[in-house]
Amino acid sequence: MALLMLMKAGYDFPWHEGNEFGLLVDGNEIFDAMLACIDAAQAQILLEMYLVESGALMDRFISAWAEAVKRGVDVYLLFDDFGAHDLTVLDRQRIQQAGIGLVMYNPLRYGELRRNLLRDHRKLMVVDGATAFIGGMGLADAFDVTSNPATYWHDTAVQVRGPVVADWHTVFQDNWRYWMRQSLPEPGAKYARSDAVQGNGGFDQAGHLCGGRRFGAAVIQRSFLKRVRTAERHVWMMTAYFAPSRSLLRALKKAARRGVDVRLVCPGPISDHPAVRYAGHRYYYYLLRAGVRIFEYQPRFLHAKVLLCDDWTSLGSSNVDSWNLRWNLEANQEIENSRFAARIRELFATDIAASEECRLEAWLIRPRYRRLLEWFWSRMARWLDAVTIRLRRHNRK
Repeated sequence: MALLMLMKAGYDFPWHEGNEFGLLVDGNEIFDAMLACIDAAQAQILLEMYLVESGALMDRFISAWAEAVKRGVDVYLLFDDFGAHDLTVLDRQRIQQAGIGLVMYNPLRYGELRRNLLRDHRKLMVVDGATAFIGGMGLADAFDVTSNPATYWHDTAVQVRGPVVADWHTVFQDNWRYWMRQSLPEPGAKYARSDAVQGNGGFDQAGHLCGGRRFGAAVIQRSFLKRVRTAERHVWMMTAYFAPSRSLLRALKKAARRGVDVRLVCPGPISDHPAVRYAGHRYYYYLLRAGVRIFEYQPRFLHAKVLLCDDWTSLGSSNVDSWNLRWNLEANQEIENSRFAARIRELFATDIAASEECRLEAWLIRPRYRRLLEWFWSRMARWLDAVTIRLRRHNRK
């Protein structure tokens, strides 16, 4: 019950002017930037992650963290216990022996199904209180271009500088305080925020942390729905798992019918959960008929989570799917800036060029075996929805 009450106690962060946001695409850009920031850290590194696995990428990060500790940097890691089940005992020992703080979020407990479903799906890193990284990536070789040059997962992240970084620091610190039953130590005199972090460094982009500590990701969906309903030009959505709520489906269809350019980019035949893809196909007909354009990414597994409405962007951990809305701890970085939105449109254009568009005429004559798979997995999805709704209601008692 204590965990449930904690998950319900959400934040309401303000919009901040004077930030700088940089889009990072795929593991080579994301991890190189994160490791460079770790190597330059002077005081404190905070990292919260869902998917964490032992391998070549983890070896690079453990080495970088250990070197930072030797320089006198405080390093604190918060990993989801379920998402880190492939982090070996040896690597956990290496982390702890290096003097790195390690906490596992919501350790799995036998016989406690409802509690075990509550997971920390966020992916964020804050360095020296001055720079943050937020995205959909995991610390696993599946995302690493060097380890898997042909099959690495396609993902995105945003590098953040400016006053909004303080909110990301707060989110991590409060989560750490709950699980450790103590606050993070103060970094001391070596820790000093730059003028840019105070909003005086000439940065000109507005940003807002959406999410924080809430039960599910409803606040992220509400923010997206508000933007969809008022969009005038673009509503573009990129997600790894398309399992939308009814309210989101209605909003997307209404936007398309009033002449907004509505596009959906989803994984193609390469997916880590093919069943979710087939279950999501049950919505395609109604969306296509309303004028929504749907693209399925072909080269690799698309794991990115990016929302765009005119000049507003939301990027982070949430797929805005029905499971997120009930069980996951999520957080997205929202950005209101025409230049950043233009960069996101370039990302969509590149990914759409590598995708196959689903057209209504072809969709109506798709093979019978695909229809059967879609029917079966959509029935399973409805059953799972019904079960989890009952579990959620029971949790609230």
